Amino acid sequence: MARSHGLKKALAEKFDDELKFFKGWIDRPKAVGSIIPTSSVTARKMASVIDPASGLPVLEVGPGTGVITRAILARGVKPADLYALEYSPEFVRHLRRLYPGVNVIEGDAFNLSAALGDHRDLTFDAVISAVPLLNFPVAQRIAYLESLLTRIPEGRPVVQLTYGPLSPIPPGRGDYEVKHFDFIVRNIPPTQLWVYRRRPH
Repeated sequence: MARSHGLKKALAEKFDDELKFFKGWIDRPKAVGSIIPTSSVTARKMASVIDPASGLPVLEVGPGTGVITRAILARGVKPADLYALEYSPEFVRHLRRLYPGVNVIEGDAFNLSAALGDHRDLTFDAVISAVPLLNFPVAQRIAYLESLLTRIPEGRPVVQLTYGPLSPIPPGRGDYEVKHFDFIVRNIPPTQLWVYRRRPH
């Protein structure tokens, strides 16, 4: 009986997340990349790049309903060491209710210094990004990545999901390396993951 209740609760939460995501997509289609939230399989794979023993905080950009946030915390990151930057005020309110210990920040990912405010000088272990980059011009995507890379140690990753077949940030346009990380079929739509690092000097 308890197991059945737990399953019903989990399904209700998943449905609630999907409704919130769909509403967010209707309200701001350019700021939300998909009608359905990221799958837990994708979220766990993205969070796997984090080194919880580094002692550094983690930056998550575009957390949406918090599926990837949950995976980051499950990876061993303390809530106080997670900074989640979200553009949608509705998602921000949802995330603050769901993860009260996480530093949930409302702001524009393409203006990171202003969005991070007093936290702009923090160094992060890694960046987990679900920003729908294909909705923005290539030059803006490159500037976004370069801004992220200045906030993590050399060699540490920025992991980005995309629904297109190619890297949303083209190689050879800046001081960074591009590597395909994974193709996840168990996501709607199927998702490509890419990892970016600063080019070694």
